[in-house]
Amino acid sequence: MITVLTGGTGGAKFVDGLRRIVPPQELTVIVNTGDDHEWWGLYVSPDLDSVTYMIAGILSPERGWGVRGDTFHCLQTMKELGEPSWFSVGDRDLAIHLLRTGLLLQGCSLSEATQTIAEKLRVHTRILPMSDHKIETRIQTPLGELSFEEYFVKRRYQDLVSAVRFAGAADSNPAPGVLEAITNSDAVLIAPSNPITSIGPILAVAGIRDALRETAAKVVAVSPIVGTAAVSGPAAALMASQGFEAAITGIADCYADFIDGLIVDDADTHSAQRLIGRGIQIESTNIFMRTTEDRIRIARTALTLAMRETVAAKMVEAS
Repeated sequence: MITVLTGGTGGAKFVDGLRRIVPPQELTVIVNTGDDHEWWGLYVSPDLDSVTYMIAGILSPERGWGVRGDTFHCLQTMKELGEPSWFSVGDRDLAIHLLRTGLLLQGCSLSEATQTIAEKLRVHTRILPMSDHKIETRIQTPLGELSFEEYFVKRRYQDLVSAVRFAGAADSNPAPGVLEAITNSDAVLIAPSNPITSIGPILAVAGIRDALRETAAKVVAVSPIVGTAAVSGPAAALMASQGFEAAITGIADCYADFIDGLIVDDADTHSAQRLIGRGIQIESTNIFMRTTEDRIRIARTALTLAMRETVAAKMVEAS
């Protein structure tokens, strides 16, 4: 079994590459829910939706979020009625939020609601929220503390960030199946997601970081940084605000206590030599995921690095 920790648009692209080379019953996706947001009284889970839509083949390729070919009539009408409209929700996307909210009001857990939605969209890969508890990523800015969606979407991540916290994480537990997936995997992969606000919330859930340290599987991350810049989004700025170097060395520091390998861009091959002395295996490739072929190549590179010793051991046993 292969387990991947993911969040954000880069994470969804990486999962797309994985699902094309790993049988669905062999892949488990653990997803960040720190971005979850209440909108018009509905429970919205952007990262869960992006992963589910990607695997279902309905994610909008132009936007990288929401449903392909969606319309926005409800959003336009709400705007005309004077209601908030800064968070773009398409009409088909809205149906998923209505379904999820209804399931939660009926007493279902977020895990159960996620499974129901996946089944209705004919997704056979196991998708797990990081926790069934409410955990909210909070961003401290000169304007005050903002939710992640306020910072990222409404404010377009233009504000200086002085602190990031995960409200509710201290009292949370992993969702059912999360720890078992990490413990029993043949490989654990960390998607090229923002290490602070996409992977950070997952690691803040009690027990998950311990499981990553203790699993017998190799843990391999894909860098979302090239040089000193993020491939997309505010990852570099957020890393710097938290005292991490906005570079592959900073990625390694974020995951220092459990990482075995790191996939870096070809441009960072020389810089990566510093990490080899820290016991981290390095593989370099072009990490920009512009095409489906790119996604498959990067997923295969990460999987090969994570499985290299396992395959070698099996070859020795067979000889």
